[in-house]
Amino acid sequence: MDKRRTTKVAKRTLQYALKKRRPPSGLIFHSDRGGEYRGDVFQKALNLRSVRHSLNWAGHCTDNAHMESFFQSMKAELIRGTRYVSGSQLRYDLVKYIYQLYNKKRLHAEIEYHSPIEYEQLAA
Repeated sequence: MDKRRTTKVAKRTLQYALKKRRPPSGLIFHSDRGGEYRGDVFQKALNLRSVRHSLNWAGHCTDNAHMESFFQSMKAELIRGTRYVSGSQLRYDLVKYIYQLYNKKRLHAEIEYHSPIEYEQLAA
């Protein structure tokens, strides 16, 4: 998490995620058309790890509907109505929301009413 959306932050986040998750080959990275994702530095980081980049069409947020849904849920369930006085408190709440609630307990109709962690284990 950072205060600005930059290529450096995007690349660092990608590297962290790949190291932590160790995905199989064939990974597709979906993103919006933000400049931090389209630059040469980030594209080289994707290519180096054989990750295919999927960009949504300009003005078509439905191309990335799952992430749009996630952010809508996060804002409704966590952010809206909350005033954070520090970045560390926001970071703590985001990590707790993602790892303890959204990925482990929250059921999703699109994946047969399993949590993302359960579905990933079933698909493995």
